Amino acid sequence: MSKLPGKQQILDWVADHPEANSKRDIAKAFNIKGAERIELKRLLKELEAEGHLERRRRHYRDADTLPPVTVVRLGSPDAQGDLWAQPLEWQGEGPEPRILYVPLANDPALGPGDRFLARLMPVTGEAHQYQARLIRRITIAPQKIVGIFRKDTEGGRIVPIDKGQDKEWKVRADATHGAQPGELVEAEQIGPKGRMGLPLARVTERLGDPSAPRAVSLIAIHQHGIPDEFPDNVLAEADAAKPATMKAREDLRPLPLVTIDPADARDHDDAVAAVIEPDGGATIWVAIADVAHYVRPGSALDREAWKRGNSTYFPDRVVPMLPDALSGDLCSLHEGVDRPVLALKMRLDAQGNKTGHSFHRGMMNSRASLAYEQAQAAADGNPDDQTAPLLDEVIKPLWHAYDLLKQARARRQPLDLDLPERRIELTADGRVKSVNFRERFDAHKLIEEFMVLANVAAAEELIRRQRPLLFRVHEEPTLEKIDALREVAQASGFTLAKGQVLQTSHLNRLLAQSEGTDFDELINITTLRSMTQAYYHPENFGHFGLALKSYAHFTSPIRRYSDLVVHRALITAHGWGNDGLSDGEIERLAETATHISETERRSMAAERDTTDRYLAAFLAERVGTEMPGRISGIQRFGAFVKLDETGADGLLPIREIGNEYFHFDPDAQTLIGSETGLEIGLGQRVTVRLTEAVPTTGGLTLELVELEGRALSQGPGSGKRGRPLRRKPTQARLAEVKRAAKRKRKRR
Repeated sequence: MSKLPGKQQILDWVADHPEANSKRDIAKAFNIKGAERIELKRLLKELEAEGHLERRRRHYRDADTLPPVTVVRLGSPDAQGDLWAQPLEWQGEGPEPRILYVPLANDPALGPGDRFLARLMPVTGEAHQYQARLIRRITIAPQKIVGIFRKDTEGGRIVPIDKGQDKEWKVRADATHGAQPGELVEAEQIGPKGRMGLPLARVTERLGDPSAPRAVSLIAIHQHGIPDEFPDNVLAEADAAKPATMKAREDLRPLPLVTIDPADARDHDDAVAAVIEPDGGATIWVAIADVAHYVRPGSALDREAWKRGNSTYFPDRVVPMLPDALSGDLCSLHEGVDRPVLALKMRLDAQGNKTGHSFHRGMMNSRASLAYEQAQAAADGNPDDQTAPLLDEVIKPLWHAYDLLKQARARRQPLDLDLPERRIELTADGRVKSVNFRERFDAHKLIEEFMVLANVAAAEELIRRQRPLLFRVHEEPTLEKIDALREVAQASGFTLAKGQVLQTSHLNRLLAQSEGTDFDELINITTLRSMTQAYYHPENFGHFGLALKSYAHFTSPIRRYSDLVVHRALITAHGWGNDGLSDGEIERLAETATHISETERRSMAAERDTTDRYLAAFLAERVGTEMPGRISGIQRFGAFVKLDETGADGLLPIREIGNEYFHFDPDAQTLIGSETGLEIGLGQRVTVRLTEAVPTTGGLTLELVELEGRALSQGPGSGKRGRPLRRKPTQARLAEVKRAAKRKRKRR
């Protein structure tokens, strides 16, 4: 009679026979027959319940290892060009194993997110546990969704939180991942439409209560795929870093360098100083944290920084590019401690022109960490205990240099947009306390001008030394966008001249025309929207918005990978050490430029969505309240209104404007009622009623109450206060609207 094996014997055998491990295979291996098969089945179930084995169809495998053939999802290449894959069905208790995908010469090209059947080969002595070879591609990257899970008898549905998606997704009972009703989940599409015409999805991660404090930014992090947890090896490298020494560095500690940042800043990556020269000019120093000393090419820190591309900032948290051991400590220019820097010395003449510059790798010691408000108060003659001793040596020379730079800026005429920045203040438990607009001081503009000049000098230096780098590129707007801006300007009563090569000075004249008028903010926003998006590129195409021929990002290496690349290029150009730009990095500059341009856009979208959701949460308690605002956009389906108090944008649907047909004039950017002649156009003052605020999507829906101070009519020709809103339009006017719409359709 055969003897039943012990649990460990079964586990050992399964590990040694990954290709043949069904219950039948196990019984045959241990010569188990008859009634003993029932006991074997009990043992296997116990091992499965204890988490030691996982049953896949009719086979068993060690839950803490991966089978030799499995489905994986491909990730983005890292800074070294290596491709990493993620197992889709990891059930082990430990961290998910790392899989290096090694494509063969004849393999088809795979992209990030693609799933494929892979043959896994265990490896030892490496940072990864498996190598993967392609067997066959299964699907191209599936569509992802973040939404609220609603349970039903057949599994459940996911209600999207994205304002751009209005269709629910169906989840089968075996694909819920244990999600609970009302829970926020991340899911991916697993098939075409199922019953009820809904796309099928599988829950891949449960994100918790969507109404919980600080869940708003978590939604954006998952929705946009922003990495928010550092791998253990990255944290280990950061924790092992030691403070830099004076070896091969200039001693810049006698310089009166200070940092000027927001009051709540946790990291300080730039410091400034100035000296007034006898000729009325100035010498400016800009010192930037030497991140390249700690983040070396090819390291785990470097791969992770490349992957993230930049830090992402939310009202309640920061998703940093570098671990806090570096970003908040060793790389941060804290007051009173020695910190390694790449420093730039620039000479200005009495008209604010830069007449020369030089770069230095040194060690600094900050005299003070000042807040913008604090530095401004000192410059205005109201110093506090910290700034009073700095007035003569630090504050006055800095403001003298700023006055010079303002002269140079006036001659250069960069685009002079005036767009207030919102500041969302949260309570201790993460709920919105207030929404205000940030006050903007000369101290802000001083730092901006110093940083712009430093970025110009970095680009010029590397061009002169014929070293490769990443430029910050901003190309001039397209003719179509300028034509659209011109139409808005004309509809608002202003002019933007035709028939000339567009320069920022032309746009500044338009902005000056609107300054102080009811259309001020509208023209600023529309001008911003007409601009192309800045990006990174190894070739120099200039920076239209700043009116500069050469521009690179040098001043924020703690939070932007582009700046780290420029630092390394400067290190190589000056022969300062072996931590400069490597040959491999130079070969991949184009790829790096594309990648970090994409991560920047990803962060901007996540930050914008988070702001919208916080504003919706803040306004949710004020549904039914009337609020003043201004028409900021016109579409066929309705109008967008920017609310005065918060700057939030809400949708005014056609159905909430009036019970008549509205003609859309795309050229004049108006909606015209066919019965009343009610005309809604850009820049008009309105009073609206908030009818809906959805924090999970950030959506605001409005109802029109008053237009230009006059009550909305309840029916054709009559207003709430007994007077008509508008004269009925002439047939000629309506005919022209229809012709304009037809011309617009043809152009498309």
